[in-house]
Amino acid sequence: MMILTIEFGTTVTKVGLWGEDGMVALTRSELATTHTQVGWSEQDPLRWWTSVVIACAEARAQAPLAFGQVDVVACSGARQSFVPVTSAGDPIGKGILWSDRRAAAEAISLAGILGGEDINRARTGIPLDAGAMAAKLAWLSTHEPERLAACDIILSPRDLVVMRMTDQVVTDVSFASRSGLYDFDGNAVRELAGPALGKLPSVVPSDTVVGQLKAVPGAELGLRPGIPVVIGAGDRQCEVLGSGASEDCPMVSWGTTANVSVPVHERPVPSPAGAVVTRAADVGWLLEGGLSAAGSFLAWLGRLLDRPVSELAASAADSPPGARGVIAVPWLDGARAPWWRDDARAGFVGIGAAHNSGDMSRAVIEAVAWDVLRCMEVVTVGRLGGSTAEGVTLGGAGTGLPLWVEVLTAILGVPATRHRSGEAASAGAALLAGRALGMGLTLAQLDPVEAVITPDPEIVDIYRRLRPQVEHVAVEMLAATESLPSADRGPGH
Repeated sequence: MMILTIEFGTTVTKVGLWGEDGMVALTRSELATTHTQVGWSEQDPLRWWTSVVIACAEARAQAPLAFGQVDVVACSGARQSFVPVTSAGDPIGKGILWSDRRAAAEAISLAGILGGEDINRARTGIPLDAGAMAAKLAWLSTHEPERLAACDIILSPRDLVVMRMTDQVVTDVSFASRSGLYDFDGNAVRELAGPALGKLPSVVPSDTVVGQLKAVPGAELGLRPGIPVVIGAGDRQCEVLGSGASEDCPMVSWGTTANVSVPVHERPVPSPAGAVVTRAADVGWLLEGGLSAAGSFLAWLGRLLDRPVSELAASAADSPPGARGVIAVPWLDGARAPWWRDDARAGFVGIGAAHNSGDMSRAVIEAVAWDVLRCMEVVTVGRLGGSTAEGVTLGGAGTGLPLWVEVLTAILGVPATRHRSGEAASAGAALLAGRALGMGLTLAQLDPVEAVITPDPEIVDIYRRLRPQVEHVAVEMLAATESLPSADRGPGH
């Protein structure tokens, strides 16, 4: 049995080939994001399909025998990104990404209509901020009503590609839950969906075979028609499955952004402040802390300094713990968990003439880890009444970044578990495919543990002593940005 997984990331589409004993091949196709105004993040939705075609062609070239034996396709992807689509599957305008922050005013207005942000969170588990789908749909209704009027359905990148492959218009429970458009019982909330209420796809379990691959898209992908397509789940839900996360050992992911996710059987009531509550891919729930930036913050610094990210990561390793006094906050275009402050912005404190790009790069990596620690504390309180985690499991591209793992484990003060492939989301999608077809796959069989990384006690102590200063900088930076005029109110606001 050969499984092909498609992972729709923010900056890259990945295609993985999995046999019953592990990953056979992994290929990537990059996605370009445009920022035509401050706070806007858009993509060409036609590129979502072509990126899959390109990645499949590379996988076929890399492992032709395995590619020819593919028996099932399963998906995972970034949630909250969407585009209005016609019934024929034609996108209308640009795709709006999860990271787009144009709808701050609409978020405030919607919160007022619903009786306040706390009431909305108690109903959906999702914060109603500038990045919320409901706020961005309200923005479209006000500023580009013709797009909503002309569309028949609102689809994510994954769901649009699944529609092209199978003709089926569906999403899964994890995408629906994280959209913030549904309550905890799975019912669409009229006030949040607004004019898109009748334009949401049907919701199915994450391990559902939604249809068979059609002949024309199959030919484009180089796959035989008729093989089953499994809808799969959100990137975080798949990473939880593919990393072996548990209540005592949350998943921490580094990619375009960073995320902390802990699976729980019972939904906590009330929801912990600062965390997001979403449906898991199998049973139960996830408590999530999703940051605004991680790899994207390092990439931003690379563009600023005209240096490749790999070079910055290498130079960061030459800077000592604490980055020689440089402290950063990673809030590009607003702070998400655990702060949820649309007006927050990234910044550096403590830079002097003697500092270099390595110090700044290390400060970026440390800044992300500090926010991960804050999120860990939030989800820990929500699940275990204040006890601490025994360790973390790793997801995302950061599994292959040694300095990130070193900094993360030292700041958290717990060990980290890394699996062989380093591709937790893809492994999770493969497990869902196996479940859909009754294959009986296990994570230990598919992607066994490769290493457990234990932090250096001396570095743990350094970061413990640094924390009061780091927290002081974060609080002062939040206060400073609150008083600054917004640069986000360009045309269309």
